Amino acid sequence: MKDTAIDFGAVRAAHAHKDYNTGIDTALNLTEERSETLQQTAPTLASSAMLVEVNISNWVGRKKDKRASEDVVTQNHAAAGVANVNKKLLADSDNLRAIQQHVTATRAMHANMTMPWSNSGLRLLPTAQYFKYNQAMTEMQNEFERLITNFLDSYNDEVIDVQMKLGDLFSRDDYPTVEALRRKFGFGINYMPLPDAGDFRVDIGNEALAEVQQKYDEFYTKQYNTAMNDVWTRLHKALTSMSERLDYTDKENKKIFRDTLVSNVTDMVELLRVCNVTNSTQMAAMADSLEEAMSGVTPDALREDDYFRAETKAAVDAAIKSLPSLDI
Repeated sequence: MKDTAIDFGAVRAAHAHKDYNTGIDTALNLTEERSETLQQTAPTLASSAMLVEVNISNWVGRKKDKRASEDVVTQNHAAAGVANVNKKLLADSDNLRAIQQHVTATRAMHANMTMPWSNSGLRLLPTAQYFKYNQAMTEMQNEFERLITNFLDSYNDEVIDVQMKLGDLFSRDDYPTVEALRRKFGFGINYMPLPDAGDFRVDIGNEALAEVQQKYDEFYTKQYNTAMNDVWTRLHKALTSMSERLDYTDKENKKIFRDTLVSNVTDMVELLRVCNVTNSTQMAAMADSLEEAMSGVTPDALREDDYFRAETKAAVDAAIKSLPSLDI
C-alpha cells in the first residue's frame, strides 16, 4: 500500500476558507436582521410624538344689560339691536384680572411648546418635550387653582363694593353664589397617542378600508407638514426680527432692542431639536448651525461691538436664506 501524505497546509487553508465563508454568511444574516430591526424601530411621527389638548374655563364677569341696551338705542333714535351695553360685573377686580391674565399666559405657553395638529384644539407634542411640558403646565394649573381660591375668598366683598360703581346697572341676580361660581372654573390636560393609518380596525371591507387609510394618510401628511411649517415659521420670525434690529452701521443710528432678541433665537435651537420628531436632517443641520452661530453671542456684545454685530447679522441672514420655502 502506498503511503498517503497529508497536506496539512491545504487542510488548514480549506478550513479557513470555510470559516471565512461561514463568517460572511453570519455577518450578512446579522446585517439583514439588524436592518429589519432598524426598520421596525425607526422613529415615526406616531412613535415620536403624542397629541395633547388643554381645556380651560373661567368666568369672565361680563353680562349684557338688556334694559340699558334698549335705552341707548332709544336715546340715539337707532334701530333695535344695533348697540349693546355689556357691564363688567366686578368692575376692575384685580383678583379676576389676575386669573384672566394667567389663562392667557397658559394658553400661550401651551402653543409655544407644541405644534398645530387639528382644528379641534389638539396639538402635537414631541415625546422629547413631554416631561418639560408636563412640569410647566402642572405649575400653571397649580397657580390657576391658587388664583381661584384668592378670588373666591374675596368675591362676596367685591360684589358689595361694586354696587356704587355700577349704580343703576347693578342687579344682584347677575351674581352667582360662590359654590356655583367655583364650577365655572376648570383646567384639564388630556394626552392621547397619535394614531397612524395602520391603526384602523373597523371591518368595513378591504376596498373601503383602503380608501379610509388613504384619506388618513393624506390628512396625516398635511397635518405633519402644518406642524413642521409652524416650527419653521417661528424660527423665521425670530431670525428676521434679529436681522432687522442688527441692521445699523454706527452708533448714531443705533437701534434699540431687548435682551430677548438673542434668547428668542437661542431658544429655537432646543425647539428645533425636540420638534424634530422624524429626524429631519434639514432641521438637525439648522439646529447645529444656529447653535454654532449663536455661541458667545450676548445682547451687550451686539450693542457695543460693531464688527461682532455685523458678523452675527451675516450668520443670521445666511440662516434665513437656508430656510425651506414657507407660505409666510
